[in-house]
Amino acid sequence: MSGPESGGGLLGATEIRNLAAELSLVPTKKLGQNFVHDANTVRKIVAKAGVQPGERVLEVGPGLGSLTLGLLEAGADVVAVEIDGRLAELLPKTAARLQPDKPLQVIHADALVTTEIPHDVRVIVANLPYNTSVPIVLHLLATLPSLTRVLVMVQAEVAERLAAGPGSKAYGGPSVKAAWYGTWSVAGNVSRQVFWPVPNVDSLLVAMDARPAPGGEELRQVVWDLVDHAFATRRKMSRGSLASYLGPDRVSEIISAAGLNPEDRGEAWSLEGYVSLAKTWLAMK
Repeated sequence: MSGPESGGGLLGATEIRNLAAELSLVPTKKLGQNFVHDANTVRKIVAKAGVQPGERVLEVGPGLGSLTLGLLEAGADVVAVEIDGRLAELLPKTAARLQPDKPLQVIHADALVTTEIPHDVRVIVANLPYNTSVPIVLHLLATLPSLTRVLVMVQAEVAERLAAGPGSKAYGGPSVKAAWYGTWSVAGNVSRQVFWPVPNVDSLLVAMDARPAPGGEELRQVVWDLVDHAFATRRKMSRGSLASYLGPDRVSEIISAAGLNPEDRGEAWSLEGYVSLAKTWLAMK
């Protein structure tokens, strides 16, 4: 199976289909199973992630192993979390055949909830399921304080949301929450044609460089609560959307004390604005 089509130690389209047939696997939308079959795309992703030999890398949803093999080829020490038991069982065999004697740990678990991931993971590189990509990213960022950077392939609109700044159309709650952990940017596009089956949405790479969090767990939880309330009713001024949380009698006073405008909508504020409001609220409670 490792013929010229695969790019030498990586998977090509025929090999992907053969592996799927071996498992009687029909890719499902529910699990976001769209498998990359182009070796050049895999190597581009690994290069953009800046993976260094010996670096501990987390991959979520490795599927049939396309990206896993590229990470191993680059010398990464890979931890792969796979929810599908058939794929989790097959992956070590595929890796042993095409990238023998490379460090790979496969964890059969749901990345949305697992806490089994080694806490020395420094990088996340993954092709994430489209329907759960944001909650997976936020869960992993909260679980792995050792992370220095992230490069994930997601639905285009999700990438734009994660990288969006205040006032832009794509800016929302996920933008603020993701910014708590680092600086995000769109890092490149990925053709639909490199996937099997071909998805009906466009994909983008989105990258994060980590930075120290602006506060501890208590502050983060208040920021999350403020964000959830502020974006629940986007058309309302902040004094209206936050009244139930901060209190209707004091909401304008607290927002003003944080250096913000009570007549702004929530999408006008950066992470720093929400942090300022959370700190003011905690001090005035």
